[in-house]
Amino acid sequence: MPVIKNVFYKDVDTIFGSHPVTRKLNTLTNNNAVARAVKNLILTNKGERPYQPFLGSDVNAMLFELNDGTVEGELQDAIENCIANYEPRAELLSVYVDQNVDAYSVGVDITFRVVNQVEPITINLILERVR
Repeated sequence: MPVIKNVFYKDVDTIFGSHPVTRKLNTLTNNNAVARAVKNLILTNKGERPYQPFLGSDVNAMLFELNDGTVEGELQDAIENCIANYEPRAELLSVYVDQNVDAYSVGVDITFRVVNQVEPITINLILERVR
């Protein structure tokens, strides 16, 4: 029987809070670390990070497109490509985009599985236009 190497992912929490006793920065591990990384990746615009001009998904720019019925498909493709290209720790299962025209927002449900993990993780995002 093959032995699967136990993989451990650890990222610094973006809130930058410190532990009250040890005074070390809080960290996120395994599923929480990858879920936060996917969320940050989706909300990052291309050209926003220095020295990485192609990193991100540009979903915020797509929110200002005309509502011609193709925006949901374009958003879904952009999210799928972004995760496939820039987050090797996540195995994408599905992306569901639902446009709410009355509230000027888009709901996004991203379901993925962390590499070497069994249970899927779902992230729910509500993207709104902000001027």
